[in-house]
Amino acid sequence: MKTPLPIRLAITSLFVVAVSAMTPQSADAHCQVPCGIFSDQHRFESMMEDYTTIAKANGELKKLTEELSGGVTPLAINQATRWVTTKEEHCHRIQETIASYFMAQRIKTGDDAEAYVKKLTAAHAVMQAAMKARQDTSDEVAEALKTKIHDFYRAYEGKEPHFESH
Repeated sequence: MKTPLPIRLAITSLFVVAVSAMTPQSADAHCQVPCGIFSDQHRFESMMEDYTTIAKANGELKKLTEELSGGVTPLAINQATRWVTTKEEHCHRIQETIASYFMAQRIKTGDDAEAYVKKLTAAHAVMQAAMKARQDTSDEVAEALKTKIHDFYRAYEGKEPHFESH
């Protein structure tokens, strides 16, 4: 005897829900529904943590470059690749935080015009600095990213930044 269609559909639906629940989901930025739950400070702290990781990756890449002067090894190539990938991910996270969190949800056209332009300009500068940090391993470029995050904080919050040490 065949299982009736409604029961088969219910079983299939439960299977799809179960598999979906077990599939890793990406949740890099806060949701874009009007939930009203925001933590701007947390986003800034997270970007500073990303900056710190980028700066560390640059330092580790410099160390590996010095070690490579004695000859290329598979381990050194592997480690360098991992640091470059990590740096890329953290630069992308900063850009994603600015785009999906701040620009899409938090910076409002209802702000006074001068404040609105100041926030947008500072947010864009962070995105550009993160792009440059992807391309360059210099301390100056990493430090410029940190400065741009601080500048954005000042434009956004209207006060001096205070972050947990990163």
